[in-house]
This record gives sequence, C-alpha cells and structure tokens, in this order.
Amino acid sequence: MAKYTTSDQLDVSALAQHYGLDQVRLTPLAGGAANSSFRLSSASGQFVLTILDNHDWTSAQRLAAHTQAAFRLGVPTTEVVPSVEGAAITPMGDRPAILKKWISGEVQEPLPESLLPDAGRILAQLHALPPRSPGLEDIPTGTRRLSGTHMAEIPSFADRDFAIWLTDWLDRVQAVEAGRERRSAVVHGDLFADNVVVRQDGHLSVLDWETISLDDPLLDLGMAAVGLAQEAGILVPARLDALLSGYRDVASLSGEDAAALPMEIVHAALIIAFHRYYRHNIRFPDPAKSSIHNEMLQFVDSVVKSTSLRG
Repeated sequence: MAKYTTSDQLDVSALAQHYGLDQVRLTPLAGGAANSSFRLSSASGQFVLTILDNHDWTSAQRLAAHTQAAFRLGVPTTEVVPSVEGAAITPMGDRPAILKKWISGEVQEPLPESLLPDAGRILAQLHALPPRSPGLEDIPTGTRRLSGTHMAEIPSFADRDFAIWLTDWLDRVQAVEAGRERRSAVVHGDLFADNVVVRQDGHLSVLDWETISLDDPLLDLGMAAVGLAQEAGILVPARLDALLSGYRDVASLSGEDAAALPMEIVHAALIIAFHRYYRHNIRFPDPAKSSIHNEMLQFVDSVVKSTSLRG
C-alpha cells in the first residue's frame, strides 16, 4: 500500500529550484487512491504537484509521457511541466514527482447530465487516436481487465455468495465476448467523475492516465457508464443516453456495438467489484469498506432491468 507523502516531508526549496519557481506554497488536495497531490501556488502561477508514491522511476516516467502525449494529441487534459533541466519527472526525496499545470474548475459528483455528452465526445476522441500515436507507442494492452492471477483468487474469497455471483457473470461475459470481434483502441480505463474537471468555460478536462491501455472501446464505454451514468448506485438510462449521444457525435456506434454494450457495462462493474473486494478484504483489510463491493451487485441488477439484458 502506498505510504502517502505529507507536505512537511517535502523540501520546498529544492522543489522550487527544480522548476525555477519563486514563492512556492503547497496545499494538500483531497482524493487519490495511490498518490499524494498538492496545489502548488507560486509567483509564476498555479500547478498540481503529484508525488507518485505508488510508482517506481520507470513507471513514473511512463505515466508522465502518456499524460503529455494525450495533451499534445488534443485530448483535453492537463499539461506536464518540465523541470529546468527538461525532465518530466523529478526526485522528491526517494520518490518521483510530476508537476502539471493547474486546471481552473472543479470536480462535480455526480457529473451533471448536461455535461455527459461532452464526456462522451472526449472518450470517442480518445478512441479515434491511432493506437501507436507519438508518445503512446508503449502503452500496454488490456490492463483494466482481470488477469489470470486475479481470476485465480476468486474461488478463495471468504464471501462465497459474492464469489459465485462474480464467477457466474464473468462466465457470461466471456461467452458473449467470444461471439464477437473485439476492436482495439486507446482507452482511458477510469472515466469516473473524480477524474473529470468541469472547467470555468463549462467544458471538461480528463485527468489520471494511470490505466491508459489498448483495449476494446466498448469496455471503456462500459467503465464510463459505471462511473458517470449512475445515480445512487443505479444505472440511469437518461444519463447513459446523454453519454452515448456525445460519443456518437464523434464516432460511430453500430447496432451490433449498441447491443453488446450492456454486457460490457456489466463487465466493467464486475472489474470494479473484484478490485473493491480484493483491496478491502484481502490486501488491505478495512472493516469500514469491507462490503463496498456489494454496491456493484445492485448496479448490475439495474443494468439488467433497464437494458436488453433483461430479456
């Protein structure tokens, strides 16, 4: 588990020297499941400093490169600020750090329905990028999916009802996916409201490229539906329609894709359910969060009731 960095552990004078900044002030930012972020105010402007507590030097450099590549390719996201030596990553003690330009705006949870088409358009724009675009040549494949190692853990889950439910649905997903040809595209993998900034101009910017990979865009759409198209743990058809309307402004969604999407929404929910259970009951047991995975059971039930899966 990441050992989070606090502001008193940072050498502010060294940080200022790395980036050529004056009058540096740090304010901790809430959120972030694996890293520590701070709003950095200086005479030169506002930035976000993220200490990559959960990364080694190589993975930190890869994250910085992918973030900057998305920005340069026109995806609305934050811009990486290089050090005075031109490095995208700098050392903060024994941990790598990345500095990004501050985006004026706010995270709104849930994201207002009126903004969901904009989120859909951004996702379609990302999916339309050539898979080996400059700066993205080394992105991995299918990292958001459950691995063989993950799947092997399920039979040992103490919550037997959850293990049976999860296995049954994963078998259904596998059967459906085996019957159709999957496309491959650049995907975000985690388009939830806490990774979206509503800018002051009313448009959106997307953050957090840690799960970028090559995968089926329908699964990425499914993950976005889990993250953005629900209220109180229930899929809301009007919200899903708004997300898809924006997506269709940029990319086609065939009848076959539309028919396959509900199962990919379920697939995304299964992935989230697994990781919630595994994290809070096995890796880092937390009684306060030990049952949070059950929210996805309710969500999957709502998908079945409100889509073609009910048949």
